Formats: sequence, structure tokens, C-alpha cells
Amino acid sequence: MEFTTLDEIKIELNNGSLSCEKLVQHYLQNINARKNLNAFIEVYDKEAIARAQQVDQKIQNKTAGRLAGMVIGLKDNLCFKDHGLTASSKILNDFESLFSGTAVERLLKEDAIIIGRLNCDEFAMGSSNEFSTYGPVLNPVNETKVPGGSSGGSATAVAANLCLATLGSDTGGSIRQPASFCGVVGFKPSYGRISRHGLIAYGSSFDQIGPFSHSVKDTALMYEIMAGADEFDSTLSRKKIETSNFDSSVSTPKKIGYLKECLDSDKLDPEIRQEVNTLIEKLKSEGHTVEPVSSPYLDYLVPVYYVLTTAEASSNLARYDGVHYGYRSPNATDLESTYKLSRTEGFGNEVKRRIVLGTFVLSSGYYDAYYTQAQKARRLIQDQTNEVFQKFDFILSPTTPGTAFDIGREKTDPTVMYLEDIFTVQANICGIPAISLPIGQHSNGMPFGIQLMAAKFAEKELLEFSDELMNKA
Repeated sequence: MEFTTLDEIKIELNNGSLSCEKLVQHYLQNINARKNLNAFIEVYDKEAIARAQQVDQKIQNKTAGRLAGMVIGLKDNLCFKDHGLTASSKILNDFESLFSGTAVERLLKEDAIIIGRLNCDEFAMGSSNEFSTYGPVLNPVNETKVPGGSSGGSATAVAANLCLATLGSDTGGSIRQPASFCGVVGFKPSYGRISRHGLIAYGSSFDQIGPFSHSVKDTALMYEIMAGADEFDSTLSRKKIETSNFDSSVSTPKKIGYLKECLDSDKLDPEIRQEVNTLIEKLKSEGHTVEPVSSPYLDYLVPVYYVLTTAEASSNLARYDGVHYGYRSPNATDLESTYKLSRTEGFGNEVKRRIVLGTFVLSSGYYDAYYTQAQKARRLIQDQTNEVFQKFDFILSPTTPGTAFDIGREKTDPTVMYLEDIFTVQANICGIPAISLPIGQHSNGMPFGIQLMAAKFAEKELLEFSDELMNKA
């Protein structure tokens, strides 16, 4: 009994061969059987069963919401009232959320069942899910490999059928990269589509909440429920959320640009290059226009991203000081030592590295040389990307340069790890929607994803075309 879509579950719920309670019990058994993956930090077993019973009653009364039968997990940086919330960091040890985030509230309103919270890189900083106070998450396809990060627990839980779907957050690829490594669908909407109220901040002008699932249709449903204006987030667009139409059998030819520099990069795995080239030829044969587009700023994407996000992280993480809440060093003797020791002992090495980097680029002697220049470069990248969308509907690229790497392989050199984001950060720098589709299989047995990006707020078109690609893969 392994389900890959909500429609499959609803068929069985409606004919009486399945109940939400049985479904939750099934997922709880799967979670217990694959504990070693370390995907879940905490499982809400009794609560999820009680919630399932309530949803079953609603189904009988024909008052159930659109997500009745969808069992989901939450990344450990999303607020769920009266539940633990640590961002996988010691500094938030034993902290409980005082409220639920808007995205979580909207899913619950449609009768989603939350089964637990999921491991991630500390404060969503990482591309491997090895930077967690709870230890690394394992890739369910090959347990010697990383699942990707920072939303590694979210990707693993879906890939291993520990729940139907999950929520993650994406600051520079933290949904799409683990989706690629684990062989699932990972979607980052446009910046300003889903409220960040209730998401622990890393890079406030980059962060975006998004879903993991096995199907584009489920992804679209979750997105459409979570998206829309929210009084708690002033950065949200009030632009109408359009509903995707997956029933149309008429496919109009699309104009697709593929990033030439990405495919020519010597860092790209040859098999992934071949798979993308094969897809390009297939799309051409189906009547789509597929042409190379230049990405002149490819080598600047990662530096721009890390200058700006570390600066924002330095500011956002200043609130974890050992005074207000969370971890406080037992060795502190006065105010200064409370700050110093609590932050030194509470944060992991990768988080401290990024705080120091961010503080440096914001310091008075270097602000103009680094932060200001990076903001100017961000605008150039945005303008160039928008120019591409004047001619093309979508931009196609690999999601990642390679397949999942060995656990422990890249922790010694952080710059190597940072380059994992080379194909994904453009979407966050520009605030545009992007999706990773699991339509590649490497000879080493590992999955890999193909990435599609669209113009800002063109989620409907992106999701519809992505579903078309998935159905033909």
C-alpha cells in the first residue's frame, strides 16, 4: 500500500477500502521501519491518529476539505502551535512554537494531517543535511549518500513513503536540490506568493516555502491552498492565484530556452548532460521551440547569493542571544559571556561561518565593496533573466551538477558544497518560480532532476507544463 498521489488515496477513501486512520497507521509503520534514515525529529503519532479520526468523520459527513487524506510532514523551521521548533539547532533546544505559520494553518484548514517534524540543515544552511544537531539524514535510495539540503528530511520522507507530501523552505535551492537527489518533485514558488509568517528566517529576501510530493498535481494543489495575501507578511503579492488545469488534452507549443553555459560546464556530470540534451531533442520533435540562451553571469550567481544571504542571516540570527529564549550557556557569568558562550556553544560550525561572513560584508569598511556590489549584481541578473522571459516561456537546466554525493565527502571544503547551488540560486536571486522534476536516472542508480524556471508569478503555466513533462517521461 504505497500511494503516490492524493487522487489514489481519495479513490480508496471514497469506496470505503481505506480510512485516514489506517493510512496514518501505515505511514507510522513505515517511519518506524526506516528510523535509520533520521528523517523525522519528532513523530506526532497519537495526535496524527486522533486527527485522522476527525477527518474520517468529516468524510462521512461530506464536509471534508480538499486535502482530506493527505498526510504531511513539516520541515523543522516551520511554526506549528504547541509543537517543538528548533531549526535543527542546539540554540533552540526545547523551544515550542507559540503559533502556527500561515502556510501550515491553510493546509490544516483543508484537513491535511501533520504526522511530524523533519530534520534539516541547521537554520536551513547547507546542501547535504549533514549540518544538523540531530545528525545527518540518509538518502533512501542509497543510504551511503546525502539526501541534499537543507530540506533533506522533507525530501527523504516523501521518497521513502513515510508520508505523502512535505513542506520545505528554499533560500537558494533547498527544496529543488534534495528533490533532485531523492527523486521527487520539489517546487519553489515566486517570492511573494506564500506567506513567510511562521518560517524561521534565514535570508528574508530569498526564503520561500514550498512542497515536496510525488506528483505535480499534488504540488499544485498544496501551492494553491497555501498561496495568497496574508496580513502577517507585507511582502506578499495580491496578484490573483490561478488554478492549474491538468485536464486539458491540448498542448500548445512552448518556447523554451536552455542555459548553454550550464550544459557546457565541465562541472556537469556527462550523463546528466546527455539526459538534458535528449530531452531537448524530444521537446523539439514535439513541436516546441528549444534554443540556447546565454547565462553571462553564471559564475557570479553563487558569490552574489552567499554575500547577500549571509548578510541577511547575520541580521536575522542576532535574535538568538541566550537571553530571550532557547539555549543559554551554563558557563555564563555576566551579560557579555551569556551572549558569547550561548552563541558559540549553541550554533554549529556552518551557521557560525555564515554569521561571520555576513557580519564581515556588512561591516563599515567592506559594506560598499561587497554588500552594495552584490545588490547591484543581483539587479543585473534579474534584468538579464527578465529579458530571457520576454522571448521564452521557460528556462530549462539540470537541477544539480551531479547526483547525490557520499556522506562526509564535501564537509571539509565549504566552497565545494556552496557550488552545489550553482544551477538553483538564480531563481531565488530573481524571485521567480522553479521546479525540479524527477525524470532522470543515472547509471550509478541515483535519481537526478531537471529544473524548469518561469517568469515571476507564472506558476500556473510552469506547473501545467511540468505535469505534461512528467506524464511523458
